[in-house]
Amino acid sequence: MRPRRFLPAGPLKGRIRVPGDKSISHRSIMLGALAVGETRVTGLLEGEDVLATAAAMRAMGASVERLESGEWVINGVGVGALLQPETPLDMGNSGTSTRLLMGLVASHPITATFTGDASLSKRPMGRVIDPLSSMGASFEASEGGTLPLILKGASPAVPITYRLPVASAQVKSAILLAGLNTPGITTVIEPVPTRDHSERMLRGFGAELTVETDANGARVISIRGEAELKPQTIEVPGDPSSAAFFIVAALVVPGSEVLIENVGLNPTRAGIVEVLRLMGGSIEEVNPREVGGEPVADLLVRHSALKGIDVDPAVVPSMVDEFPALFVAASLAEGITTTTGLDELRIKESDRISVMAAALTAAGAAVRETEDGLVITGTGGQPLPGSDAAIATHLDHRIAMSMAIAGIASRSGVEVDDTRPIATSFPVFEAMLDELAA
Repeated sequence: MRPRRFLPAGPLKGRIRVPGDKSISHRSIMLGALAVGETRVTGLLEGEDVLATAAAMRAMGASVERLESGEWVINGVGVGALLQPETPLDMGNSGTSTRLLMGLVASHPITATFTGDASLSKRPMGRVIDPLSSMGASFEASEGGTLPLILKGASPAVPITYRLPVASAQVKSAILLAGLNTPGITTVIEPVPTRDHSERMLRGFGAELTVETDANGARVISIRGEAELKPQTIEVPGDPSSAAFFIVAALVVPGSEVLIENVGLNPTRAGIVEVLRLMGGSIEEVNPREVGGEPVADLLVRHSALKGIDVDPAVVPSMVDEFPALFVAASLAEGITTTTGLDELRIKESDRISVMAAALTAAGAAVRETEDGLVITGTGGQPLPGSDAAIATHLDHRIAMSMAIAGIASRSGVEVDDTRPIATSFPVFEAMLDELAA
């Protein structure tokens, strides 16, 4: 373990550029590996999760290489031409890699074994196994539908129409990726909109994909199978989930002013920005533009007096990964912040509702846990007292980074029990935080 005590900092000042969007990075490699020809990617997130995706695509026949310039070059094998991996696919801590790659493999005539670390091996895969089984894939999973599991793809797979029982971009994406090599039309009905990177990028690579809205307001997404994908040149925007920690840090540390460059502001992902603005946060969009079909801007964030609010559960899909950071902002706001509809957070890398409740309570915040969220009474802008004992992060990168921000906004500091998991999504987080506080 690599513990660290995050101590109160002076004002955060400067400009930073957070690593590339994790969702777009994963999909760039997967779709590039299924296109025939050379896909080039700049700004790719080089965290452990994305590198696990790259290693898996290499194991199934694609060439995925990083140039000295930092650009990535992917030479794909074509839809339907994935090779049988010779060894198990080690997904590390990446739920996204696992669920999306299960979709890819499900419609190819290959068998793959998926393994992961202790944290990932506790996470349920049933919500992906069910629809992919309907398409003809077969599974031998561990108890509870967890890793390790063996997936035998179907050839040809059977197109399905599947209504998502729970809002999940990963499940939606797994089905659409399986549909790429499935004859006919595969359809996903999405009652609650989730991040739409898969739809945007599949279209960008040349797949025939339509999105309509039915009479009940649900999104109906259809993809025509046996697609021929064309290689692309991709510039990955900055990850809003990574930017969220620095947005919150600049808002809660007095005197701070930070410019975060090149942040992806896809409306299905940018809920955290809108919620923090509703709380009174000063977050200004500078130089808004579009890069590769994705809205992007630089965010100028200044220290603000935040006020507690009732967070509309309708925004949950657009900021599901950012709630740990929001909880820290709420603990330093004036008044009460109430969050509901967060059931999904209980099956992330950790149970993020319970773990953040315990962590913030240990740091001196007033937190009450409910069945599907937290009720937080803020300090009114006063620093959190801090913690003496190390905070248990449960191998969860977002817990570790959130509590680091709590530490710099405290009186006596907050000790995080293990900073190693941060490398799964944001390897330079600590260095960037130290630089702004210098």
